Amino acid sequence: MLSLLVRSRLEAASFCIRADSPHKTSCKGIAKMARKRFSKSAKSASVMALVLFAIVLLLLSGIGVLSIGQTSRIFSIRDAAEVSARSAADAGISKALSTMNTRLKAGTWTDNTWIWEFLKTLPNSNGSQYSYFVYKPNKIYGDVMPTGDDALIDFVIAASAEKNDYLITSLGRYNTARKVIYATARLKGCGDSCIIVRDSVTLKAGTTVDGRDSRDASVDGTAEVGTISTLPDKVTLNNGVYIDGNVQVGLDGDPAVVVKDLGATVTGMMYPLPEEPEFPYIYPPALPDYRPNALEAKGTELHITAANNGTYSMIDLASTGLGPGEIPRTGRLIVDSGDVVLHLTNTGNKNSISMGVNCEIVIMPGATLNLYVDGNIVAGNSMGFNNMGTPPDLKIWGTWTETTPTNTFCQQWDLKAKSEYFGQIYAPAAEVTVNNGSVIYGSFTAYQFTTMNSGTIYYDAALRDVDPDDQGVRFELRRWYE
Repeated sequence: MLSLLVRSRLEAASFCIRADSPHKTSCKGIAKMARKRFSKSAKSASVMALVLFAIVLLLLSGIGVLSIGQTSRIFSIRDAAEVSARSAADAGISKALSTMNTRLKAGTWTDNTWIWEFLKTLPNSNGSQYSYFVYKPNKIYGDVMPTGDDALIDFVIAASAEKNDYLITSLGRYNTARKVIYATARLKGCGDSCIIVRDSVTLKAGTTVDGRDSRDASVDGTAEVGTISTLPDKVTLNNGVYIDGNVQVGLDGDPAVVVKDLGATVTGMMYPLPEEPEFPYIYPPALPDYRPNALEAKGTELHITAANNGTYSMIDLASTGLGPGEIPRTGRLIVDSGDVVLHLTNTGNKNSISMGVNCEIVIMPGATLNLYVDGNIVAGNSMGFNNMGTPPDLKIWGTWTETTPTNTFCQQWDLKAKSEYFGQIYAPAAEVTVNNGSVIYGSFTAYQFTTMNSGTIYYDAALRDVDPDDQGVRFELRRWYE
């Protein structure tokens, strides 16, 4: 084919150069035609090369994009696996805490209890698994601490230093991904805050709120005053109020809206609660029933011990001889020894506890008193409620259960002017009022809480020291490490 093309071109050339050729005038046209044919062939070759180059370039780009997509997919799968492992580890912490509180409520928890679960599959998680172990770190390590992670060592040491702290280790697994989380849990009782209410708290002019620790007189602690409400003006701080501590409002609440500050001094912060606190239900224990008998002391002293534990209609204390020329005699209930537990059932117009002017309930050293109160408390001027003891000796429980109305208070507890009170009050359904000039130590949980002018409230940090068999205790998470 190539030889024929060459020969035809040569013949055309020889034909054109003949001098006597009759076609002499056509030679230039023939040459031009040949050049056009050659140029067209060259252009076709160039276009083909460009097409081939574009195809190669597209192939290389596609391979690059596929490589990036494959790498991104691998990273996405790995990230998803790590998220799944993390979710499983979180679930392990939640399951551990739930199990601890279930055993605590059932009465099967002891200080030496160790609990664990191994490779439990998380429901609806496509195979994620968790394992957890709960223990007292100071009972595991002693003087031998874990090595390799200084931050973890510090975390474990801090947990060991707290009497009621337990360490939770949770491992989450998904395929090859692993995640380990450490947390500490502690027993929390009903006396963790100085004042916490379900509705409103009002501190009148001149009220002081501070912190103490009856176990160590050198400790000057802080106090917390708060409500779980987010409504306007649910915390009223009048002129001259002094709070050495913090003011808390309901979850997601705005302190500027909830707190009505009329000239108070707060040394700490005002902030919303990180989570809504629990208000555990309180049920009186089974006791001998002595009703309709009351524990009465009118102008006399009534001494009781644990042998008198039982259900009564009320405590009725009154002073006599208060008239002109009479010899005053004070009504006093004295708890001599043992852990005394009383359930007082009067309600409505009949008080569960009635204390006249200057009357006292005295708890002797080494004794304790737990009062379960169904109705109202009225304590007259200058009364003394455990005024010779420390707050952990006395606990007064409002019988708050799942059947108690929640939209208002249904008990009224009134401590009259210049009274002294040392103890814990836990009454989420009660309106608690502390009148002028009273000095009270302890912690106070109520539906509403009000102090009149010039009262002083000291929170006792010793009330945070609780045992598994105490009323209303539950485990809560404190610290987190990962």
